[in-house]
Amino acid sequence: MSLSLISLILLHAGKGGGMSDMFGGGMGGGNVGGSTVVEKNLDRLTVILAMLFTISTFGLTWVLAS
Repeated sequence: MSLSLISLILLHAGKGGGMSDMFGGGMGGGNVGGSTVVEKNLDRLTVILAMLFTISTFGLTWVLAS
């Protein structure tokens, strides 16, 4: 799960673009300041996976501490 989260974070575009351009994140060029559908879906997927990772980490900590 952690490797999936790392790879999703690396797919995000930085200031000068990023690997998300490979999947349609940089198409158009006229949407400065806006987000494409690919970037929005990547954001949602990253947040969901980060929440699942956090919950599972705390859950495992709680179970192993008992």
